[in-house]
Amino acid sequence: MATATALSGVIPPVCTPLTPDYEVDTASLTRLVDHLLDGGVDGLFVLGSSSEVAFLPDGHRKVVLDTVLGHVGGQVPVLAGAIDMTTPRVLDHVRVAVEAGAAGIVATAPFYTRTHPAEIAVHFRTIADRAGVPLYAYDLPVAVHSKLGAGLVLELAAEGVLAGLKDSSGDDAGLREVVLGRRDRALSSFSVLTGSELTVDSALAMGADGVVPGLGNVDPHGYVRLFRAASAGDWAAARAEQERLFRLFGLVNAGGPHMGRGSSALGAFKAALHLRRVIDHPTTALPQIPLDADEIAVVGKYLAEAALV
Repeated sequence: MATATALSGVIPPVCTPLTPDYEVDTASLTRLVDHLLDGGVDGLFVLGSSSEVAFLPDGHRKVVLDTVLGHVGGQVPVLAGAIDMTTPRVLDHVRVAVEAGAAGIVATAPFYTRTHPAEIAVHFRTIADRAGVPLYAYDLPVAVHSKLGAGLVLELAAEGVLAGLKDSSGDDAGLREVVLGRRDRALSSFSVLTGSELTVDSALAMGADGVVPGLGNVDPHGYVRLFRAASAGDWAAARAEQERLFRLFGLVNAGGPHMGRGSSALGAFKAALHLRRVIDHPTTALPQIPLDADEIAVVGKYLAEAALV
């Protein structure tokens, strides 16, 4: 197990640029990392949902790790997702990520199999024991079909198993319960990070430490402005920036009814990065359906309205 000082700020989940033949586009990936660092972000999270981790073969995952960690060179902490169905499979990803130099590991509850909270606890304890770097729980019930209860999260935090939580559950009351429980237990080194791009100002007002925003790939400067305004107590400025980003987030709906919401959202992020000349291709991993020219034009309108192109 390993502990760390509380992670805070803006930590975008880095998209994975792909070539038209579905290989990792390392040149575009390094430009994307520079784009994020230029935006003033406080850390990076690779191999998360916005990275299309569920679609990437193990070889692609390693290319992402080696490319990003080699390019960042310690400028900011880089967390790595070790996301897979069961503990033994996750441990394989942990080993590769730690060997590559990741500053921390992010893992969900097990999925596909039906798990009990006691089994989820064993999962996280085992990962933390083997990792040797801080472990962050990723609460993503829409994908893994298990909600991480506040009681379990706080119990594991008190044990030193978890260094933090990325809450993408959409459960604001649950987020508040974790924030209050952290305070009551004096767990000052435990980080609480929201994964919701749309309610960052509210989460920070509750006491969250930062945000892991997929839209932060497209506009890292905006999320950094939001976080800095909130940190300075300028809640009017934070709210104004959040409302601007809320409108920009509409681009995730550019895809039509012929595709899933994930294809639409990830396709829109990549289309926006392509239109902003950050990445060379808006390719998404199979079997996702790509945005067509008309849908990409819709993304462009959102960028123009936000003065990003």
